[in-house]
Amino acid sequence: MEKLNLTVSINSSSNENLPRKLTFSMFSILILTLLVMLIIATFLWNLLVLVTILRVKTFHRVPHNLVASMAVSDVMVAALVMPLSLVNELSGRRWRFGRVLCDVWISFDVLCCTASIWNVTAIALDRYWSITRHLEYTLKSRKKISTIMIAVTWVLSAVISLSPQFGWGETYTADEENCQVSQEPSYTVFSTFGAFYMPLSVVLFVYWKIYKAAKLRIGSLKRNEVIPMPVVVQVKEASHEPQVAFSARHAGVAFQTDGETWREQKERRAALTVGLLIGVFVLCWIPFFVTELLGPLCSCGVVPPLCKSIFLWLGYSNSFFNPLIYTAFNKSYNSAFRSLFTKQR
Repeated sequence: MEKLNLTVSINSSSNENLPRKLTFSMFSILILTLLVMLIIATFLWNLLVLVTILRVKTFHRVPHNLVASMAVSDVMVAALVMPLSLVNELSGRRWRFGRVLCDVWISFDVLCCTASIWNVTAIALDRYWSITRHLEYTLKSRKKISTIMIAVTWVLSAVISLSPQFGWGETYTADEENCQVSQEPSYTVFSTFGAFYMPLSVVLFVYWKIYKAAKLRIGSLKRNEVIPMPVVVQVKEASHEPQVAFSARHAGVAFQTDGETWREQKERRAALTVGLLIGVFVLCWIPFFVTELLGPLCSCGVVPPLCKSIFLWLGYSNSFFNPLIYTAFNKSYNSAFRSLFTKQR
């Protein structure tokens, strides 16, 4: 395999510049290129979502404020966290930028990734309540609750990320030129449970409830039972068999003999979107947080640096998949994107 030899100057302990050769295989260059493309794509895709939400007035409401919060956290991951992480990887995980920048980088790393995870949880909760409690979960209460969830997300993320700056463990080791999240066992338990295991439990419970609610709703439709409906829906007629959907606005119930109303179709798509968000979130982050929790707590053997890097970047990639999944199955976003690019032309 062809190799590329690069000569760089590195300061030794005796303050003398000693030339060292860094050998990069073609495979390494390919991985580097893919990571750079991942950073750029994550930043641009989330920025596009933010611009769309800001420009389209119909998106200035729930649940788009939750999506905007998620996009902000993911943009910050791409802009403030991933580039320095890539530089750290290229330096052989030796931090050469001093304690201050290390503390800032680690704080933003934990802050943005934790906020991204909790924003996914907030979106799942909002979808759960809108499906199972749509009569009580009005637009006014939904806006209030979503604002509270966004505030809690960022405050909790800030508490977890800034705790090491007040003496809860060390993030920087000058002798080893090592910059990493505090390995203090008590902080490890606190941060991993607050940033991952707690929201993981919430989203798994929520999606199980969404699945049960959707299954019950579909079963009710097939049996032609009276089911809850929040608004009046239109009367539909087919060429051979009539399909009737009638609702009483004040009673809040509906009788449907056949077919699926617009609301059921919307709920089905929303449940699919939330399910994909949760599934990708779990697959991306669970390897990293399992090793992150077990490493300081048990003597199970040291995780190889290569595995640590793979798990870390797999977690970062979740910030790329979040907007991709949420907008791919949302016709409103697809139309807004087309409209945005058409106007720009």
